[in-house]
Amino acid sequence: MVKTGRGVLFDQRRTGSQLIALIGLAFVAGVGTAAAQNLVITNARILDGTGKVIERGAIVVRDGKIASVAPGNPAAVPGARVINARGMTVMPGFIDAHRHPIQGNTAEWLQKDAADQMRGFLEAGFTTVLSAITPEEGLELRKRTESGLIKGPRIVAASLIPLARAPGGGRGNVGGRGAAPLSVPGAQGAAPAAPPAGRGDPARFDTSRPPLRPTEPAGAIPAEDTIKAVDAAARAGFDYIKTVMTITPGGPEIETLRLIVNEGKKHNLPTITHAVTVMDTLAAVDAGTGVLVHTPHIGRLDEDPAAVQKIVRAGIPMTSTLAIFIPHFSPDNVPLFRDRLPFPWNTISSAGQGPVNARLLWEAGISYGYGTDTSWPPKESLRDELRALTLVFSPKDIVTILTKNAARSTLKQDQLGTLEPGKLADIVIINGDPLNNIYDVLNVVTTVKGGVVLSDKTAPAATRKR
Repeated sequence: MVKTGRGVLFDQRRTGSQLIALIGLAFVAGVGTAAAQNLVITNARILDGTGKVIERGAIVVRDGKIASVAPGNPAAVPGARVINARGMTVMPGFIDAHRHPIQGNTAEWLQKDAADQMRGFLEAGFTTVLSAITPEEGLELRKRTESGLIKGPRIVAASLIPLARAPGGGRGNVGGRGAAPLSVPGAQGAAPAAPPAGRGDPARFDTSRPPLRPTEPAGAIPAEDTIKAVDAAARAGFDYIKTVMTITPGGPEIETLRLIVNEGKKHNLPTITHAVTVMDTLAAVDAGTGVLVHTPHIGRLDEDPAAVQKIVRAGIPMTSTLAIFIPHFSPDNVPLFRDRLPFPWNTISSAGQGPVNARLLWEAGISYGYGTDTSWPPKESLRDELRALTLVFSPKDIVTILTKNAARSTLKQDQLGTLEPGKLADIVIINGDPLNNIYDVLNVVTTVKGGVVLSDKTAPAATRKR
């Protein structure tokens, strides 16, 4: 038997193909590299993610980790690949801290779509993606990207565990293992329900949003069932537990979440929580969740400064996902929702309230990171999220949101998010200056994950003069 860094045991009596697939589970806390190499990037304008800018510098990578970041040119590194950035911008790899990469039938998606879609993430500059609801068979994606069978970003995965049963005694998804295409809640924090025929995305009729909000208490799930679900998620090798908070009057949601948080800590398994209203966010804070995976977009924090302070004082990072409620425009200028159906204009208030609440929390000191919760191609999702973020954040803010703070929203800030010695060498080269025009982050030329160049485009010389 082999013990991984997560404390999970695996039987060594496997076929060769199974052993290759298991390589991805042996890395610590969901981060690792395949074929890490020595690399030197020279003649770079470096945004290191901490706020520092080096106008002309170099980055040295050894064995997949950053060895140095400094002005000027370094001494020769024997055997290292050298990339001349030609004055272009070099910054940490992007992180989407809330995404649902696996859509539809998992086996079919892995066979037909996974390679192309993972390539799309790399080409857009994403080196880490948090898969916010992952079926157990979907962990195969993480294995394949970490072993190098698929070129893709680092995948960290969450298993869904419900907080309550629907009113009336419905069982909900007690095992917490099923996947849903998008993490918008069904009733009372159970697994998201499939939308009625013809109605599309559940966010169109979100039960967190009045007047659909529950008025009766949800049923409690026995504590032993919840404990078993946490144990099962740990045994399977998940990186997080995902929960959905929609509190009901006198319901069990806060206590169940508190139980999940405490049981998860026994397995080094953090809890991340979907909460889209101010009241549900406050409930998740009371329960001690590890990450808030949405900006609350229902309820006005400008009218509740005490709520702002309570959320921020908890020290829990938050993920943006602001673009869910702004229209995505098709090539023929049709405004669409994330289910690719016509945009529901009755939800448009969230497009304004989300950014307002985000800025108030930012001013109070919250760690606010990038996430999308969409299924549009990564570059399109990035463009949409930028449209929402630029309403209230500067380019400098957004660079931090996309890198350092997004790492905090995956709880991997000790290994990712900034270009500092000792951290994993996740790096992008950009043709442009994001501090002048944040949309230049759409011009990714080269993507490096763990010291390995996984996407490299031929690009013209940098437009910025040096």
